[in-house]
Amino acid sequence: MLFEKSKIKNLELKNRIIMAPMCQYMAIDGMPDNYHLVHYAARAIGGVGTIILEATAVEPRGRITGQDLGLWDDKFIEPLSGIVKECKRYGSAVGIQIAHAGRKSRIKNEPIVAPSPIAFNQDFPVPHELCSSEIVETVHKFAQAAQRAVKAGFDFIEIHAAHGYLLSEFLSPLTNKRTDEYGQNRALFLKQVLEKVKKTIPADYPVLLRVSGDEYHPEGNSREKLAELLKQVEELYDVLHISSGGIIHQEKYEVYPGYQVQFAEELKQLTGKLVIAVGRLENPLLAEQVLKEGKADFVAVGRGILSNPNWALHAALKLGVDIKWHGVYERAKGI
Repeated sequence: MLFEKSKIKNLELKNRIIMAPMCQYMAIDGMPDNYHLVHYAARAIGGVGTIILEATAVEPRGRITGQDLGLWDDKFIEPLSGIVKECKRYGSAVGIQIAHAGRKSRIKNEPIVAPSPIAFNQDFPVPHELCSSEIVETVHKFAQAAQRAVKAGFDFIEIHAAHGYLLSEFLSPLTNKRTDEYGQNRALFLKQVLEKVKKTIPADYPVLLRVSGDEYHPEGNSREKLAELLKQVEELYDVLHISSGGIIHQEKYEVYPGYQVQFAEELKQLTGKLVIAVGRLENPLLAEQVLKEGKADFVAVGRGILSNPNWALHAALKLGVDIKWHGVYERAKGI
């Protein structure tokens, strides 16, 4: 199943392998350079069906670090477009993760923001609590970034609402202590972002949503609570990409192959949506098993594909699937 063709809306995918978005911390003032072109194109040559570019900020203070990609200005469209074209040349679908770091931003000389004035830990300043007008402005910035992604030629966007970043902070009872409408309904900010984004992109344009399936805290969102929040936006996104953690500083959990698959399986059942499982799925046999058992519709691989740009090609060999390697690479097949 790992190498079956599939679709998200009208977007055709040559297999069910997704390169998970992982920050490279190589941008300069938000701008990609040749590093990003080589990095992503190499994975396209290596057979990945779908590539999701790393977290890309909707405003300068929305970056995690000063080396994150940005999409807050039209000047980013052309260089990102070059990356998209090169990856598509080798048959990969390409999306971009649109994000805002919220209280976890490490940008200097910029006021970090959050739903409530609660610092991530002692090394971070207390964030500025966004007022209603600032929230509306941030919603608009997400929509503008989505529009730029379309212009750059991306096949889809992924809205980052996981890992304790801004959208995740609004969703979580651990970080959203507001008493206004955004506190009474913790999904409201996400809903407004998705509604505004949908108005700025083509009707058939796929929207993925990344969420944390477990916050590793007894007072955090459970899968059931998260699913209830997501009911408000179920018509506004197409695929759930399910990770975990990041909302609190000191988390206690065990990392092992497939450790987040259960979250994907449960949220797939609770929401009825297509889901992407992620989390130490670099063993092709495990990735295949996740799909065959119906626990997820796609698998995302992060570290495994960082380690080996040709992970997908080698996975096919291990599973006994004959796929074509690009150009002279075919001579190395099976070695």
